[in-house]
Amino acid sequence: MATERYNPRAAEPKWQKAWDAKKLFETRNDDPRPKYYVLEMFPYPSGRIHMGHVRNYTMGDVVARYHRAKGQNVLHPMGWDAFGLPAENAARDNKVNPRDWTYANIETMKGQLKTMGLSLDWSREIATCNPSYYRHQQKMFLDFWKAGLAERKSAKVNWDPVDMTVLANEQVIDGKGWRSGAPVEQRDLTQWFLKITSMAQDLLDSLATLDRWPEKVRIMQENWIGRSEGLLLRWPLVPATAPAGESELEVFTTRPDTIFGASFMAIAADHPLAKKAAEGNPELAAFIEDVRHRGTSAAELETAEKRGFDTGIRVAHPFDPEWTLPVYVANFVLMEYGTGAIFGCPAHDQRDLDFANKYGLPVIPVVKPEGVDAPAFQVTEEAFVEDGLMINSRFLDGMTPKAAFEDVATRLSGATLGGRPQATRKVQFRLRDWLISRQRYWGCPIPVIHCDACGAVPVPEADLPVLLPDDVTFDRPGNPLDHHPTWKHVACPKCGKDARRDTDTMDTFVDSSWYFARFTDPWNESEPTTLAYVDGRNGWLPVNQYIGGIEHAILHLLYSRFFARAMKATGHLNEVKEPFQGLFTQGMVVHETYRGPNGWVTPAEVAIEEVDGKRRATLIKDGSRIEIGSIEKMSKSKKNVVDPDDIIASYGADTARWFMLSDSPPERDVIWTEAGVEGAHRFVQRVWRLVSEAAPHVRDVRPEPARDGAHAAISRGAHKILKSVGEDIETLHFNRAVARLYELTNLLSPQVAEIAGGESGGKAAVRQALDFLVVMIAPMMPHLAEECWAALGGQGLVAEQPWPTFDPAQIVENEITYPVQLNGKKRGDLTIARDADQAAIEQAVLALDFVQKALEGKTPRKVIVVPQRIVNVVA
Repeated sequence: MATERYNPRAAEPKWQKAWDAKKLFETRNDDPRPKYYVLEMFPYPSGRIHMGHVRNYTMGDVVARYHRAKGQNVLHPMGWDAFGLPAENAARDNKVNPRDWTYANIETMKGQLKTMGLSLDWSREIATCNPSYYRHQQKMFLDFWKAGLAERKSAKVNWDPVDMTVLANEQVIDGKGWRSGAPVEQRDLTQWFLKITSMAQDLLDSLATLDRWPEKVRIMQENWIGRSEGLLLRWPLVPATAPAGESELEVFTTRPDTIFGASFMAIAADHPLAKKAAEGNPELAAFIEDVRHRGTSAAELETAEKRGFDTGIRVAHPFDPEWTLPVYVANFVLMEYGTGAIFGCPAHDQRDLDFANKYGLPVIPVVKPEGVDAPAFQVTEEAFVEDGLMINSRFLDGMTPKAAFEDVATRLSGATLGGRPQATRKVQFRLRDWLISRQRYWGCPIPVIHCDACGAVPVPEADLPVLLPDDVTFDRPGNPLDHHPTWKHVACPKCGKDARRDTDTMDTFVDSSWYFARFTDPWNESEPTTLAYVDGRNGWLPVNQYIGGIEHAILHLLYSRFFARAMKATGHLNEVKEPFQGLFTQGMVVHETYRGPNGWVTPAEVAIEEVDGKRRATLIKDGSRIEIGSIEKMSKSKKNVVDPDDIIASYGADTARWFMLSDSPPERDVIWTEAGVEGAHRFVQRVWRLVSEAAPHVRDVRPEPARDGAHAAISRGAHKILKSVGEDIETLHFNRAVARLYELTNLLSPQVAEIAGGESGGKAAVRQALDFLVVMIAPMMPHLAEECWAALGGQGLVAEQPWPTFDPAQIVENEITYPVQLNGKKRGDLTIARDADQAAIEQAVLALDFVQKALEGKTPRKVIVVPQRIVNVVA
């Protein structure tokens, strides 16, 4: 009788209901089994899931289901990164409340995720916009403030003129706002900061302990933290040129070895010396104002045209008081970095060289490549930044730059200027404190009240959470909380006088910097997490396996590392310092792009066919030709998006899951193709046919391996694959595991055909191999696995089954391959039984065709057998 096709439309909802009915994926904190916490970066509720979500959550689900089968108490939760500007923009455009828009999107996306069959503990679901969540965030903010980890200060900040809010340095990408893409401006504002710099050294040092993180992510964080060792060096001002009351200029430099190559000094427009110099110089004041007006992020200034203004002030060289250098105000020096002043060494810094060439300043090379003649070495258009030997540097000549660094540091540390050492060693970090104030409505309110008499006052804990008002309008530019007629007006908790709430809300990256801890006990009203379950020994944290995009390498991951430390410092966590033990960054889902006469069109609108060996695309509705473009990340703008709902409706969730795991290594991009999806669906049907054909014949057979005989090969193969698939899942090599399951299916097919044809032998071995196959595909294609398990008469649900144990005796190779050498040169191989004795090996080697041909009928002088390694025939 022909086997019916597997029907995912019927099977998938059925098994999802069965899992829910038994609450299989709800996790108890008091479960005594070993704990395993797997977490994928939670989504923003934008409205619908995309194929990137499908890939990310499928990978996490495989890990969760596997470790559950291995007997561990697995925590696999889900929540929503629910605050943010898109909701506010939607509220403005659609005349709806951001809360209503957000929760409607959550409901839609939750339904979509459930159709994927993910083994998630929905009982722990959180949304960061829920007051029960951000109440704890407000309490932690106040605790951080009390502990000196948060402060309010006036500073130059990045202002996004489109989103009309400030941004942290990490949210400025190539000089533009990370969300709006608008060029960022600089403004002086009083804002709230979290003091991440206080932990810079620890954040840097601890990267070495994250051996289960991708090396590229650790390097990105190391570079962002940017530790550099150098000198704070004080240059005396030439008195006749200095403004009243000014006698020196302090710079931080990592290259004191190049001090004899200095040709100018550059200071920031906000530097106190610049301001003093501008008091009597209208042209300089106008230049400074122009720089301040045009000023943007540090990243953009690196590539902007270098501009400067000679202040007329000069400094004397520390080693030669007769040698003086001009002091410029320059647009590429920022007050926030170092001391806001540098000495320019054009020959060995490209930025300095561009500036020097523009203003006709000297370019003196002081480091040359080894082997190059010093008098002949010049620098004109490209700075020399490599290592070499010192030249044109008086007493430093011939030294390496490293030795010259030490010599200069020693000499100037021992010299004095104004009664103090002229130089001191200093460690500098590129990392800046985390600016968290946002001039937006849809975010966590900052729990601070501003009183004219008392200053900034914390909201009393009993009054938390500070709730967002519902009756806001978005018909005016700026922050709706500022415009609200009553919300911000409140009595001071300290003196009772009229005061004002802080109308800024927190950066949404604060919300996502601790959610992993809230999942450990989201029902706890008194604490953000349950300390008893976060004790470094048997607690949930750190997350054993974290999965998400590499685009979060700096922002989210660095902030989370800081937050874990700050929570520990304020008593909200015990011993945990690093939040994520293992990190995996998956590739993107990409697709061809298609363009017609009227612009981009979606894959669903396009028909592809082969014509004369070439692929041709046409528009389905009218047959017009479509241009096939490049393969790019799925995006709404290019319309190369595949809707997961369409795939699940057509092929089922398991097909989508299998394709995402099988097409390429998980750290690389996966190219979504219709042919690839159809291939995955064919495999789904093939597994179902294989099990369906075998089931009537093996349903009541006890699974056992075949130790010898004709069917021993299938048992050996099944046990080897079982071992390898477990190792592949544990190392996140999902595509390798998929390849091995194809191999096992190929191995089983002829055996099942024999049994279905009436062959009675080998049923026990086939039944065991089938059981292995079903349990191994369960983490990847859980619905199909349940259907197969039921067909085989398995007890309970396959989601409850333990991971099988392989028999070590079955995976031992019974044969060994010896390389065979003739007079020390390899000529071929010999495969023979592993337990063959020396005489049998010699006899087999001499019978090989290539050995007989080489010997030409002669007897070899000797045959050397190195057991289990090599054979050498000496002619």
